[in-house]
Amino acid sequence: MQKKGIIFDLDGVIVDTAKYHFLAWKNLAESLDINFNKKQNEQLKGVSRIESLKKILTWGKKRISEKRFNELLHQKNEEYLVSVQKMDESEILPGVMKRLKMLKDVGHPIALGSASKNAKTILERVNLMPYFDVIVDGNEVSKAKPNPEVFLKAAQLLGVEPENAIVFEDALAGIEAANRAKMLSVGIGEKSILKDADFVFADFTEITDKHFNAILNASKAE
Repeated sequence: MQKKGIIFDLDGVIVDTAKYHFLAWKNLAESLDINFNKKQNEQLKGVSRIESLKKILTWGKKRISEKRFNELLHQKNEEYLVSVQKMDESEILPGVMKRLKMLKDVGHPIALGSASKNAKTILERVNLMPYFDVIVDGNEVSKAKPNPEVFLKAAQLLGVEPENAIVFEDALAGIEAANRAKMLSVGIGEKSILKDADFVFADFTEITDKHFNAILNASKAE
């Protein structure tokens, strides 16, 4: 089997930090008298912190100074980090460890491609750093998903061509980014939301060995 470069998003794919993002954004929005719900939160998945705050302000029809904008970004991140510091291996989503171990055993290089600027901290908290050959996070890219920059950089560092890369994503913006990069996209979540992915599974426990081998052997559909 040809070696494929495997790229994982972090939030909602490897660990469920989405719940911590939601609570932090909700508290921030409410401090500005903006209603914020889970449906809106879906639109922030895979999106940078700056762009997320811009969206929330747009939804609330609010205008604030640049100074206040930066203060809110810091406030949101600090609240989120308090939750992150309490994380441990129990936060790894079901079925993920099995696939990481299998990929390591077979010898496929593995990358993290995440918008999170806290990705390394999270991987360290849940003891997954040794599984990743490459980490590309929000500190190393300037363009947010759906721009494919994060995935293209990860593939380059893994030493694989985009068409030989496979992306696991839970966000619509992430699936679009993978598709733009001409990479095989595997959605983790609801089929109705991630319908543009090449494969979609509710979670990793739904991916059987047969499914996983099919993914590893698949080519990007034109």
